[in-house]
Amino acid sequence: MTITPTFGSKRHQSLVLRSSILSRLLLLALTIVWRTLLTPYDTSAPLNPSCLSHHHDPPPILFPSVASAVERGVVWDSVYFLRIAHCGYEYEQSYAFLPLLPLTISFLSRTVFAPLVPLIGYRAVLGLSGYVINNLTFVFAAIYFYKLSVIILKDSDSALRASILFCFNPASVFYSAIYSDSLYALFSIGGIYHLVIGGNGIAVLLLALSTCARSNGVLNAGYFCFQTLHQAYDAVFVKRHAYLAVQVLISGALRCICIFTLFIAFQAYGYYNICLGHSVDEMRPWCKARLPLLYNYIQSHYWGVGFLRYFQLKQLPNFLLASPILSLALCSIVYYAKSRPEIFFSLGFLASVEEKNSSAVLFSLETVQRSSIARFPGNISYIKS
Repeated sequence: MTITPTFGSKRHQSLVLRSSILSRLLLLALTIVWRTLLTPYDTSAPLNPSCLSHHHDPPPILFPSVASAVERGVVWDSVYFLRIAHCGYEYEQSYAFLPLLPLTISFLSRTVFAPLVPLIGYRAVLGLSGYVINNLTFVFAAIYFYKLSVIILKDSDSALRASILFCFNPASVFYSAIYSDSLYALFSIGGIYHLVIGGNGIAVLLLALSTCARSNGVLNAGYFCFQTLHQAYDAVFVKRHAYLAVQVLISGALRCICIFTLFIAFQAYGYYNICLGHSVDEMRPWCKARLPLLYNYIQSHYWGVGFLRYFQLKQLPNFLLASPILSLALCSIVYYAKSRPEIFFSLGFLASVEEKNSSAVLFSLETVQRSSIARFPGNISYIKS
């Protein structure tokens, strides 16, 4: 039996689309206003030395004021992303910024926006490409967020409210600036959505791409681990089929490996560029490690980022700033634990069939066996209560 889901009314989907677009336009307008009225705290925008691989003076442009306005928004991490898009990975510390956003910026600036280069210059075109990519991908991420929320909450009104809150969330500026958050949100939320409806192949692809946007994308393999454990549990204790459990475990392991592959490939790329061709004395310290992890070394050496390193007294103002949303998240967890104790404390393994069906995120073996149906348009393989 197949079930065709109804993702709320068309009015709800249209409202999510309009809200996501409105939130981006509002945020960009506020950004322009505040940058006009106030001096930016970060002054790295005008720093733009020539690429190491080629030195040449930029040609004159027709609208330097427009170029300057666009380039003023290139601050903080945006400087690194645009530099990589323009010059590639020149310095060791630049490898902390994963390649998906620079690649998409470079592609868009060399194709769609290439005619604008004589008008505002290549760096401004890179910045414009970054803004377009991040704001556009946020809109698609919001739509995925709504569809996923309908499945999880089984209530289109609640899904609508959650989606609007997502569009106007406190960290919304990072989804419009030239950061990798929008791409990561799109591929992570989209991957989880396809995982829930049974599209494991598309889910693996999207979640693997999320690891090229942000390093914590590798944690998305945990969804497949969770799914695999439930499938194996059902195979052993419900179906009494040990061979099927082995198949499930192998399949889950291969999917997790696929998610890790792109991130590992990028680490290998850094090792190839930085470590190979040098004597042992000339090698960087991380090159000589038993497990040479470039990303961990860069985060620790250049930015002091590491496990629990952020928990310092000087960071207390930042924790106070984040306390409202942290309190809300904690209260939500406590509320769910009290309302669904069997699911929460047993991770769904000891929950009743009715509770598993109502949760909509516990992937039973039956759901996966029907997942092939979901590959065809109009079908879906989750159980609707």
